[in-house]
Amino acid sequence: MGITARGVGLLVAAVVLLGVGFRYAYPELTVLGAAAGVAVGYALVTAAWRPRLTVERVADPDRVARGEPAAMVLTVRNTGRLRAANLLAEDRCGGRLVPVPVLRLRPGRDTEVRYPVPTRRRGVVPVGPLRVTRRDPLGLVALARAYGDTAPVWVHPRIHPLSAVPTGAGRSLDGRVDSVPHGSITFDSLREYVVGDELRRVHWRTSARVGELMVRENVDTSLPRLVVVLDNRAAAHPDRATEVAESFESGCEAAASVVAAAIREDLPVSLLLVAPSAEEPAGSADGSRSPRRGRRAGPEVSRDGSGAPRGGHAGLEAPRSPLDRLAAAELAEGGADVLRAALTRLRQDRLGDTLVFLTGPGARGDLGHVGALRGAYPSVLVGMFGAAEPTAAGAAGLVVVDAADGAEFAAEWDGIRRW
Repeated sequence: MGITARGVGLLVAAVVLLGVGFRYAYPELTVLGAAAGVAVGYALVTAAWRPRLTVERVADPDRVARGEPAAMVLTVRNTGRLRAANLLAEDRCGGRLVPVPVLRLRPGRDTEVRYPVPTRRRGVVPVGPLRVTRRDPLGLVALARAYGDTAPVWVHPRIHPLSAVPTGAGRSLDGRVDSVPHGSITFDSLREYVVGDELRRVHWRTSARVGELMVRENVDTSLPRLVVVLDNRAAAHPDRATEVAESFESGCEAAASVVAAAIREDLPVSLLLVAPSAEEPAGSADGSRSPRRGRRAGPEVSRDGSGAPRGGHAGLEAPRSPLDRLAAAELAEGGADVLRAALTRLRQDRLGDTLVFLTGPGARGDLGHVGALRGAYPSVLVGMFGAAEPTAAGAAGLVVVDAADGAEFAAEWDGIRRW
């Protein structure tokens, strides 16, 4: 509750008038001071009354690509028995306030507001809560309350169409690496039986030993498995324009394009970040299509996003898809030691056979560490964004694509999709 400047002035006048009136026996001043005090007290009681409002908000849609239109539909209903007079309402959308007309809203009635959500930048736009300010008729006291929850609008990176994804090499669990798929199904592990599992997959010998049903878990080793690693270290993207690292934004668009192409082809794909943020639990699963083996990501490699919400978006739902995680991805502190630790974990886990490493000009000197992964990943491609000079051909024995943005990367990708 806040007293306005007018209310403060009237309260001071009431105290002065009462003091002077009683001190010098002026009943007129005493009456005026008492009236001013009563007015302030009435304003406090009036503003303290809490209107009964329900707020519903629907994002239309709640997930869009960068630059596409999105809107928020807000419905405010008066569920009380009294008319909600003298109310001012504003809905917070990102960094701006949107006025909502609720003045003198009758009981049982509602008002609906539709307004655009800014999608010029990739990210998670928090919308809400509705801030309702109750004022007294004299404008002496104003009390603001929050109604409704906060809803996110996920602004995904732009997806540039890729004609195909690299075939890579199928890696069997016994250590073979083949360039031609076998089309076989290979045993991977045992797990507990759940309702719906086929009984022919039950491993009866193990079930008898442990005392509960255990089923075989198999994987198709013929499918190429893609691992997309996005370098989100601030050191890798030193150039800023209006506090935005365009090279990192281009990397997000390239990652989204590769992941979308892999999902379209129904291929296993994992999306990882190099540097975990302080607010995000390290090693959280990425939720994309990925093989069972290699899921023990350590603290150096962040499989971004299906755990807690990203930092700076407290109270919002957690990311549910790779594109959500790319929308919430942020630059984090970390140097060459963070990169080496992440690459060491990638080498140990061997999450796939095709590695796509997306970074910025600040990581040009770190490509030698990436090249060391060629023993664990038969196919390695590096996307370099925002570099002032072309990267030397065959640097560290890698296939390096220099691109100004995600669209140029997609065009180059289609020319070297088999590598």
